[in-house]
Amino acid sequence: MATATTSRRDSTLSVLTATVGFGLLLGGATYGLHGTTPLLERATNSVSTWIVWTAAAGALIRARPLAVWGGALMMLATCVGYYAASALGGTFGAAGLGTAAVWSVAGLAGGPLLARAGWTVRRGQGQVRAVAGAVTVMVVLGEGLWLGLGLHHWGEGAVFLTVGALTTALLTGYLARAGVPRHWLCAALAPVAGIAFCLAEAGVLDGLLGSAGAW
Repeated sequence: MATATTSRRDSTLSVLTATVGFGLLLGGATYGLHGTTPLLERATNSVSTWIVWTAAAGALIRARPLAVWGGALMMLATCVGYYAASALGGTFGAAGLGTAAVWSVAGLAGGPLLARAGWTVRRGQGQVRAVAGAVTVMVVLGEGLWLGLGLHHWGEGAVFLTVGALTTALLTGYLARAGVPRHWLCAALAPVAGIAFCLAEAGVLDGLLGSAGAW
Protein backbone atom coordinates (compact mmCIF):
# COMPACT_ATOMS: atom_id res chain seq x y z
CA MET A 1 0.00 0.00 0.00
CA ALA A 2 2.75 2.44 0.99
CA THR A 3 4.71 1.57 -2.15
CA ALA A 4 1.69 2.22 -4.37
CA THR A 5 1.03 5.58 -2.67
CA THR A 6 4.66 6.61 -3.07
CA SER A 7 4.58 5.57 -6.72
CA ARG A 8 1.48 7.70 -7.39
CA ARG A 9 3.09 10.69 -5.67
CA ASP A 10 6.24 10.25 -7.72
CA SER A 11 4.15 10.00 -10.89
CA THR A 12 2.23 13.18 -10.02
CA LEU A 13 5.43 15.04 -9.25
CA SER A 14 6.99 13.86 -12.51
CA VAL A 15 3.99 15.02 -14.57
CA LEU A 16 3.83 18.44 -12.94
CA THR A 17 7.60 18.88 -13.21
CA ALA A 18 7.46 18.03 -16.90
CA THR A 19 4.63 20.49 -17.59
CA VAL A 20 6.40 23.27 -15.69
CA GLY A 21 9.65 22.52 -17.51
CA PHE A 22 7.96 22.61 -20.89
CA GLY A 23 6.22 25.85 -20.00
CA LEU A 24 9.52 27.50 -19.07
CA LEU A 25 11.07 26.36 -22.35
CA LEU A 26 8.04 27.53 -24.34
CA GLY A 27 8.12 30.96 -22.74
CA GLY A 28 11.85 31.37 -23.27
CA ALA A 29 11.65 30.14 -26.85
CA THR A 30 8.84 32.49 -27.82
CA TYR A 31 10.82 35.44 -26.51
CA GLY A 32 13.88 34.31 -28.44
CA LEU A 33 11.91 34.10 -31.70
CA HIS A 34 10.68 37.69 -31.52
CA GLY A 35 11.71 39.78 -34.47
CA THR A 36 12.75 36.92 -36.74
CA THR A 37 9.93 37.13 -39.32
CA PRO A 38 6.53 38.90 -39.24
CA LEU A 39 4.67 35.60 -38.96
CA LEU A 40 6.91 34.26 -36.18
CA GLU A 41 6.65 37.61 -34.45
CA ARG A 42 2.87 37.21 -34.40
CA ALA A 43 2.94 33.51 -33.60
CA THR A 44 5.24 34.06 -30.62
CA ASN A 45 3.15 36.94 -29.33
CA SER A 46 -0.24 35.23 -29.39
CA VAL A 47 -2.65 33.66 -26.97
CA SER A 48 -3.22 30.53 -29.01
CA THR A 49 0.44 29.67 -29.55
CA TRP A 50 0.92 29.43 -25.82
CA ILE A 51 -2.34 28.06 -24.59
CA VAL A 52 -3.03 25.38 -27.19
CA TRP A 53 -0.09 23.39 -25.82
CA THR A 54 -2.04 22.80 -22.62
CA ALA A 55 -4.63 20.86 -24.66
CA ALA A 56 -1.87 18.57 -25.88
CA ALA A 57 -0.62 18.15 -22.32
CA GLY A 58 -4.14 17.39 -21.09
CA ALA A 59 -4.51 14.70 -23.73
CA LEU A 60 -1.29 13.04 -22.57
CA ILE A 61 -2.06 13.07 -18.83
CA ARG A 62 -4.19 10.18 -17.57
CA ALA A 63 -5.85 11.72 -14.51
CA ARG A 64 -8.31 14.54 -15.17
CA PRO A 65 -7.53 16.62 -12.04
CA LEU A 66 -3.83 16.32 -12.75
CA ALA A 67 -4.41 17.44 -16.34
CA VAL A 68 -6.23 20.56 -15.13
CA TRP A 69 -3.50 21.42 -12.61
CA GLY A 70 -0.88 20.75 -15.24
CA GLY A 71 -2.55 23.19 -17.62
CA ALA A 72 -2.55 25.94 -15.00
CA LEU A 73 1.05 25.38 -13.98
CA MET A 74 2.23 25.17 -17.58
CA MET A 75 0.77 28.56 -18.41
CA LEU A 76 2.22 30.17 -15.29
CA ALA A 77 5.60 28.66 -16.11
CA THR A 78 5.32 29.94 -19.69
CA CYS A 79 4.79 33.47 -18.41
CA VAL A 80 7.73 33.10 -16.01
CA GLY A 81 9.94 31.73 -18.79
CA TYR A 82 9.00 34.52 -21.18
CA TYR A 83 9.47 37.39 -18.77
CA ALA A 84 12.62 35.87 -17.26
CA ALA A 85 14.10 35.75 -20.76
CA SER A 86 12.91 39.30 -21.31
CA ALA A 87 14.63 40.43 -18.13
CA LEU A 88 17.85 38.69 -19.13
CA GLY A 89 17.58 40.38 -22.52
CA GLY A 90 17.24 43.77 -20.89
CA THR A 91 13.76 44.46 -22.26
CA PHE A 92 11.68 44.00 -19.11
CA GLY A 93 11.17 46.65 -16.48
CA ALA A 94 8.70 47.70 -13.82
CA ALA A 95 6.34 48.98 -16.51
CA GLY A 96 5.89 45.42 -17.75
CA LEU A 97 4.62 44.07 -14.44
CA GLY A 98 1.00 44.89 -15.28
CA THR A 99 1.20 43.13 -18.63
CA ALA A 100 2.85 40.10 -17.03
CA ALA A 101 0.04 39.96 -14.46
CA VAL A 102 -2.64 40.08 -17.19
CA TRP A 103 -1.01 37.26 -19.17
CA SER A 104 -0.65 35.20 -16.00
CA VAL A 105 -4.34 35.60 -15.15
CA ALA A 106 -5.29 34.77 -18.75
CA GLY A 107 -3.13 31.66 -18.55
CA LEU A 108 -4.70 30.59 -15.28
CA ALA A 109 -8.13 30.92 -16.90
CA GLY A 110 -7.35 29.33 -20.25
CA GLY A 111 -4.73 26.74 -19.32
CA PRO A 112 -6.99 24.53 -17.20
CA LEU A 113 -9.87 24.93 -19.68
CA LEU A 114 -7.81 23.81 -22.68
CA ALA A 115 -6.10 21.05 -20.69
CA ARG A 116 -9.51 19.73 -19.63
CA ALA A 117 -10.68 19.91 -23.24
CA GLY A 118 -7.64 17.98 -24.46
CA TRP A 119 -8.17 15.35 -21.78
CA THR A 120 -11.86 15.02 -22.71
CA VAL A 121 -11.16 14.64 -26.43
CA ARG A 122 -8.98 11.63 -25.72
CA ARG A 123 -10.46 10.11 -22.57
CA GLY A 124 -14.00 11.46 -22.16
CA GLN A 125 -17.28 9.70 -22.87
CA GLY A 126 -20.03 10.44 -25.37
CA GLN A 127 -20.60 13.49 -27.52
CA VAL A 128 -18.95 15.79 -24.97
CA ARG A 129 -15.71 14.71 -26.63
CA ALA A 130 -16.84 16.46 -29.82
CA VAL A 131 -17.70 19.63 -27.90
CA ALA A 132 -14.28 19.51 -26.25
CA GLY A 133 -12.70 19.25 -29.68
CA ALA A 134 -14.37 22.51 -30.69
CA VAL A 135 -13.09 24.17 -27.51
CA THR A 136 -9.58 22.94 -28.30
CA VAL A 137 -9.44 24.67 -31.69
CA MET A 138 -11.38 27.81 -30.76
CA VAL A 139 -8.27 29.68 -29.64
CA VAL A 140 -6.57 29.28 -33.02
CA LEU A 141 -9.68 30.12 -35.07
CA GLY A 142 -10.58 32.99 -32.75
CA GLU A 143 -7.15 34.52 -32.94
CA GLY A 144 -7.20 34.25 -36.72
CA LEU A 145 -10.48 36.15 -36.81
CA TRP A 146 -9.15 38.75 -34.37
CA LEU A 147 -6.02 39.29 -36.47
CA GLY A 148 -8.09 39.82 -39.60
CA LEU A 149 -11.15 41.65 -38.35
CA GLY A 150 -9.64 43.50 -35.42
CA LEU A 151 -6.10 44.27 -36.54
CA HIS A 152 -6.55 43.98 -40.33
CA HIS A 153 -3.58 41.61 -40.58
CA TRP A 154 -5.34 39.27 -42.97
CA GLY A 155 -2.19 37.53 -44.18
CA GLU A 156 -1.25 36.36 -40.69
CA GLY A 157 -4.89 35.81 -39.81
CA ALA A 158 -5.31 33.52 -42.81
CA VAL A 159 -2.45 31.33 -41.56
CA PHE A 160 -4.10 30.96 -38.14
CA LEU A 161 -7.48 30.24 -39.73
CA THR A 162 -5.95 27.62 -42.02
CA VAL A 163 -4.18 25.89 -39.14
CA GLY A 164 -7.40 26.01 -37.10
CA ALA A 165 -9.45 24.55 -39.95
CA LEU A 166 -6.95 21.72 -40.53
CA THR A 167 -6.83 20.95 -36.81
CA THR A 168 -10.63 20.89 -36.71
CA ALA A 169 -10.73 18.43 -39.61
CA LEU A 170 -8.11 16.21 -37.98
CA LEU A 171 -9.90 16.18 -34.64
CA THR A 172 -13.27 15.48 -36.27
CA GLY A 173 -11.74 12.60 -38.20
CA TYR A 174 -10.13 11.24 -35.03
CA LEU A 175 -13.43 11.37 -33.17
CA ALA A 176 -15.23 9.69 -36.08
CA ARG A 177 -12.73 6.81 -36.08
CA ALA A 178 -13.14 6.51 -32.33
CA GLY A 179 -16.89 6.04 -32.79
CA VAL A 180 -17.85 9.17 -30.88
CA PRO A 181 -21.58 9.90 -31.28
CA ARG A 182 -22.28 13.14 -33.14
CA HIS A 183 -18.59 13.61 -33.82
CA TRP A 184 -19.59 16.24 -36.42
CA LEU A 185 -20.36 18.61 -33.55
CA CYS A 186 -16.65 19.33 -33.38
CA ALA A 187 -16.66 20.81 -36.90
CA ALA A 188 -20.07 22.45 -36.44
CA LEU A 189 -19.27 24.17 -33.14
CA ALA A 190 -15.65 25.12 -33.85
CA PRO A 191 -16.51 28.29 -35.86
CA VAL A 192 -19.03 29.40 -33.23
CA ALA A 193 -16.49 28.84 -30.45
CA GLY A 194 -13.87 30.68 -32.51
CA ILE A 195 -16.13 33.72 -32.88
CA ALA A 196 -16.82 33.69 -29.13
CA PHE A 197 -13.09 33.57 -28.40
CA CYS A 198 -12.43 36.39 -30.87
CA LEU A 199 -14.99 38.58 -29.13
CA ALA A 200 -13.54 37.70 -25.72
CA GLU A 201 -10.00 38.50 -26.87
CA ALA A 202 -11.03 41.79 -28.43
CA GLY A 203 -13.36 42.85 -25.64
CA VAL A 204 -11.70 41.53 -22.50
CA LEU A 205 -8.03 40.69 -23.02
CA ASP A 206 -7.23 43.75 -25.13
CA GLY A 207 -8.97 45.95 -22.58
CA LEU A 208 -7.00 44.44 -19.72
CA LEU A 209 -3.72 44.79 -21.61
CA GLY A 210 -4.55 48.41 -22.38
CA SER A 211 -5.26 49.08 -18.72
CA ALA A 212 -2.07 47.30 -17.70
CA GLY A 213 -0.04 49.46 -20.07
CA ALA A 214 -1.36 52.54 -18.26
CA TRP A 215 -0.15 51.37 -14.85
